[in-house]
Amino acid sequence: MASKQFNQSRSNLSTNSDAAEAGRPPVPPTVTFARRTSSGRYVSYSRDDLDSELGSVDFMNYTVHMPPTPDNQPMDPSISQKVEEQYVSNSLFTGGFNSATRAHLMDKVIESEASHPQMVGSKRSSCSIPGCDAKVMSDERGQDILPCECDFKICRDCYVDAIKTGGGICPGCKEPYRNTDLSDLAADSGRPPLPLPLPAGMSKMERRLSLMKSTKSALMRSQTGDFDHNRWLFETSGTYGYGNAFWPKDGNFGSGKDGDGDFVEPQDLMSKPWRPLTRKLKIPAAVISPYRLLIFIRIVVLALFLAWRIKHKNNDAIWLWGMSVVCELWFAFSWLLDQLPKLCPVNRATDLNVLKDKFETPTPSNPTGKSDLPGVDVFVSTADPEKEPPLVTANTILSILAAEYPVEKLSCYVSDDGGALLTFEAMAEAASFANMWVPFCRKHSIEPRNPDSYFSLKRDPYKNKVKPDFVKDRRRVKREYDEFKVRINSLPDSIRRRSDAYHAREEIKAMKMQRQNQDDEPVEPVKIPKATWMADGTHWPGTWLHPSADHSRSDHAGIIQVMLKPPSDEPLHGTSEGFLDLTEVDIRLPLLVYVSREKRPGYDHNKKAGAMNALVRASAIMSNGPFILNLDCDHYIYNSQALREGMCFMMDRGGDRLCYVQFPQRFEGIDPSDRYANHNTVFFDVNMRALDGLMGPVYVGTGCLFRRIALYGFDPPRSKEHHPGFCSCCCPRRKKRTHVPEENRALRMGDSDDEEMNLSLIPKKFGNSTFLIDSIPVAEFQGRPLADHPAVKNGRPPGALTIPRELLDASTVAEAIAVISCWYEDKTEWGTRIGWIYGSVTEDVVTGYRMHNRGWKSVYCVTKRDAFRGTAPINLTDRLHQVLRWATGSVEIFFSRNNAFLASPRMKILQRIAYLNVGIYPFTSIFLIVYCFLPALSLFSGQFIVQTLNVTFLTYLLIISITLCLLALLEIKWSGISLEEWWRNEQFWLIGGTSAHLAAVLQGLLKVIAGIEISFTLTSKSAGDDNDDEFADLYIVKWTSLMIPPIVIMMVNLIAIAVGFSRTIYSVIPQWSRLLGGVFFSFWVLAHLYPFAKGLMGRRGRTPTIVYVWSGLVAITISLLWVAINPPAGSNQIGGSFTFP
Repeated sequence: MASKQFNQSRSNLSTNSDAAEAGRPPVPPTVTFARRTSSGRYVSYSRDDLDSELGSVDFMNYTVHMPPTPDNQPMDPSISQKVEEQYVSNSLFTGGFNSATRAHLMDKVIESEASHPQMVGSKRSSCSIPGCDAKVMSDERGQDILPCECDFKICRDCYVDAIKTGGGICPGCKEPYRNTDLSDLAADSGRPPLPLPLPAGMSKMERRLSLMKSTKSALMRSQTGDFDHNRWLFETSGTYGYGNAFWPKDGNFGSGKDGDGDFVEPQDLMSKPWRPLTRKLKIPAAVISPYRLLIFIRIVVLALFLAWRIKHKNNDAIWLWGMSVVCELWFAFSWLLDQLPKLCPVNRATDLNVLKDKFETPTPSNPTGKSDLPGVDVFVSTADPEKEPPLVTANTILSILAAEYPVEKLSCYVSDDGGALLTFEAMAEAASFANMWVPFCRKHSIEPRNPDSYFSLKRDPYKNKVKPDFVKDRRRVKREYDEFKVRINSLPDSIRRRSDAYHAREEIKAMKMQRQNQDDEPVEPVKIPKATWMADGTHWPGTWLHPSADHSRSDHAGIIQVMLKPPSDEPLHGTSEGFLDLTEVDIRLPLLVYVSREKRPGYDHNKKAGAMNALVRASAIMSNGPFILNLDCDHYIYNSQALREGMCFMMDRGGDRLCYVQFPQRFEGIDPSDRYANHNTVFFDVNMRALDGLMGPVYVGTGCLFRRIALYGFDPPRSKEHHPGFCSCCCPRRKKRTHVPEENRALRMGDSDDEEMNLSLIPKKFGNSTFLIDSIPVAEFQGRPLADHPAVKNGRPPGALTIPRELLDASTVAEAIAVISCWYEDKTEWGTRIGWIYGSVTEDVVTGYRMHNRGWKSVYCVTKRDAFRGTAPINLTDRLHQVLRWATGSVEIFFSRNNAFLASPRMKILQRIAYLNVGIYPFTSIFLIVYCFLPALSLFSGQFIVQTLNVTFLTYLLIISITLCLLALLEIKWSGISLEEWWRNEQFWLIGGTSAHLAAVLQGLLKVIAGIEISFTLTSKSAGDDNDDEFADLYIVKWTSLMIPPIVIMMVNLIAIAVGFSRTIYSVIPQWSRLLGGVFFSFWVLAHLYPFAKGLMGRRGRTPTIVYVWSGLVAITISLLWVAINPPAGSNQIGGSFTFP
């Protein structure tokens, strides 16, 4: 019984937490239900009261077992469980440190009506009891649940009163309630029954975790000594209970001895030829072999060239020679770090047809053909509705809800780290619009499923559409979407006006009360905190528009709202009523949850990484999908099959060793010329494909499908069988076990020969939530590949995930509130070895590095149709600040324990080099800036980096340049990028290297040496003010100090060219070779900085004058200073003996 499980299975988190050990008041283990109705009636319940009320009912104390027959099928869950889930989905849960967990019943979340039955605040009938205006209970279709045969409409509160105080008499017909289940309703709706009853006498967690209660007999051990789940399942009378496909016959649920039970044997495993879900497509030998040969040739030539440069000094300008040689040595080292990991690029392909055959086709173990795919929890993170517009976030949510994945297996969690009511109501509006948008997408196979992108397509929207009502449906949905946009854009004003109106009403009430109490005494002005009010007329528990105590961005309670409750297990087809004919369309929507973690002063909330870890814990308790997809709020699902594409890798043979599947980032709204290399195609299509041939690509922060237990810090299965270390054959490891430092020792799942995980240490690592800890083995089992072939190790039996998920109850959501509290991570390993890693502004790279360091692998999934698309800043200043953030994170990584020099032996040597390059590349900016000034110094001084431009130097220079061009052409060949994209990347490499990378090195050193923290602002996702020009932001010039170094480099080189020409022309013996050398390299620098110079021009003269004034002054000062320090030969005055013509 759901109501009793609240006390029986509630976590002891509150009483046994570390917070309590530290002397803090424990969180009261109660959930308070409260609702204020429009008539003024205020209803308040404690959970314990509800338990005692429902627990006293006779019909909940017995169970009748009848064998299934054609006339008698198992019924739906009891009415109490249904009502419990309905209450949970209609309640706003709040709580946190030193506060009770409260469930505020929401009759209304948005101004407009909510029509979908899964949505919170959906429209329902009112209770018929006089004086009560509460809503009656409803089922999945939104139809009323009427417990009496007379169809008397009654709400849940009045129903409990009738049972408790009215003797179980119906207030309508005055007859006793006869039936308390939903059998009649299920029969009327035509829903198929649930597959099989759950084992009797088992609690919620016992059903889910009967796996963990088995004995460790010899029968349950494989030859390696590992716990053999498959053998235990098929050769004993044990049962997994929750999620089990092969149920024992005759109702034997593990009560007898081994071998007593009669089980269904998996005879269908070998009935079909085994087919892989993915294929590795190797690069043709005609391309990759010359590519590798050229890398080797260039390494040899660089070595010879540097040796020649060191031996042949320029005695006339030894300082110029010395600076150039040092820079060239670093450039060669940096190029080597970047090039070596590119030796083994691969391409991959998936087969979605095989995925469907294996997981969604009827088989003897899955007769109904229900989806056997594992669950996926999608995380969307947002923090500031001012910089991340709610309309963008809403469109991302809509694309997730419409994804082609089993509805009952998909859950969406939105993290609002700002706790803004604007984001909350925008989510509610998106959930309401999804009622029309998602069925429309399913009916007509719409792509993309982001409504804003779909209705903005420039191609013919009617191409390949065959249904005759498509035009009518599209026109209707387009009109609804336009209205939806208007409602979203008007939310800020609507919330402000509503809050002002309620505040004025409260002030009037307070003044009246004050006058009544003080009679004729002078009345002082009443000061009431200006609160932000929700649509149902109550205070918003998050951040207020006018911040106050307990209601600011860094000080508010934790909030969880189930916007769309979990869907029913069976398809729910729509009707032909209304504007869309949905009779053949499944209208169910995935679970949608709003989460805003608790924030309090004095706690380090760790920015985005902390928010993601809060989502990991909350989702583990509420849905526990074994896989997690994280998306930024501006990255939407462009390919509705993207989740299935990623699942092909996870469910394939060997997929249990994959920690994540990274998808490439693709961007919209970039100018056609891609002036600042915003598409970043060289990184996503060259570097990432190359890393895929090693241990896998790095994690880039969004568009990544994670394995949950990999985020938990566990080792991959069979980790002892894999030794990818360097020189393992020449220097084999000793048999003697060495002590591994605690910092480098990963958690284990118990499959290690050397060590088994100490279960007593789990609370110290994960926190004291028993719900969370108990969910770990369930997620591990459900995330295994299908055991449909003898070569598949660590698999699960087919059909194991076809059992419906459990209903949400208040204890589950209350526990989720507890694990997102600000104190939960105290004295745990969250952020240090578990979840997203703290301590760096680029937490994504560090998190991926930790997984690879434990021996996990990752893969790169490039789909024919882009999986995800997002936005990128096209403004020069925004782009530089974005690059500054990335580079600063890399510097932090270099000076931290995440430096690749300290990687474990499990990481391959080339993968280690790749991660080493991630931490080192910003330091190239120091040498790059010096090298960009060398041509100008050469022209000013009349010297060059070599004594003379002899044949040897020119030959080396020619060979190095030719090999570089050939390597670029071959990279273009095997990666599919264009030559223009490669050149744009080279240009921005120099622009970023002379500006943002140098600032990142300085800031990183300040943080490491002086402990000065760096603060970064969010990258703005909002569009420019010019609505007539799609690329208006491209031409906006916003001053930043990052622009000074590139501007100075440009102006100094231009002045140096003029000085060099003048000096050569008027000299007695012109040194044309030195002039040409200096001018060539100056033009090389200026050609790379051309996009930067073009960006400074802006449009219509918008460039700030201060940019030119300061840059000109600095350049002229440097030029004059140099001529004064080193005047031409035969002159002892400033300026030398030459003059401009």
